[in-house]
Amino acid sequence: MEARVTDTLPLVRATLNYLVNDGERPFAYTFAPPEGRPSRSGKVDAVPGVALRDARPIAGEVSLAEEGFELRHHTTKVTDFYDEAQIRDIYEPEVDQLLKEATGAEKVVIFDHTIRSVPRAQAGVKGMREPVRRVHNDYTAKSGLRRVRDHLPPEEAETRLKGRFYEVNVWRPIAGPLEDAPLAVCDARSIAPEDLIASDLIYPDRIGETYSVAYNPAHRWFYFPRMQADEALLIKCFDSDEAALGRFTAHTAFDDPTAPETRRPRESIETRALVFFPS
Repeated sequence: MEARVTDTLPLVRATLNYLVNDGERPFAYTFAPPEGRPSRSGKVDAVPGVALRDARPIAGEVSLAEEGFELRHHTTKVTDFYDEAQIRDIYEPEVDQLLKEATGAEKVVIFDHTIRSVPRAQAGVKGMREPVRRVHNDYTAKSGLRRVRDHLPPEEAETRLKGRFYEVNVWRPIAGPLEDAPLAVCDARSIAPEDLIASDLIYPDRIGETYSVAYNPAHRWFYFPRMQADEALLIKCFDSDEAALGRFTAHTAFDDPTAPETRRPRESIETRALVFFPS
């Protein structure tokens, strides 16, 4: 969308947590770090008063291909998102179909999902996480390619790497309306290459790579207020086309200053998939 159009949209202002680019490579552990080692490195740059515009009035005009995100109405037959069998047998086939319809993809490979539940995470339930309140992107120019080799047979992977593909996150509330820690997405075209800071994500058995993000006043931020459980936000976290205007769609949870004091704690699920286009 042109700036003159989006500038007229309703907005809220909130603090977003960026990272100071001090030249050091940041890291974060996904488990308890070794003794004497911090769980995360890097200095947070908490930027107050960032404008986050309500994208609902333009929901039919933003897309994965351009801005790097889009909202879809999406009903599901899942009755319990905490049931892994329902995720595997019901939800993943639904997401597969959703992504094919949304993108025209030839093949979709769903490889991961994360459930974020504030009450369950605080209660210590295994596998539950809290919302991430820092600006980031899940994949980098390096790790986006590596995911193909991680999840496809070697010969097919090399063939697919010659064509265009996305890595897409399908994000939705488990219950709505979502008012606690909603998700903000940054127009991928407003992110400059120098804003992206390759960062190590350390697992017990491997080291992944994500992008932390440095503040740039040119960033254009959006969100969809009060998302419901029958809405899915598609986020393009990687585009293999190096000539694309926007390849990485940074995102973050934020504290909505207009949310009611007695809001329901956030519960959400994000499903990650590789989306391959016909050659």
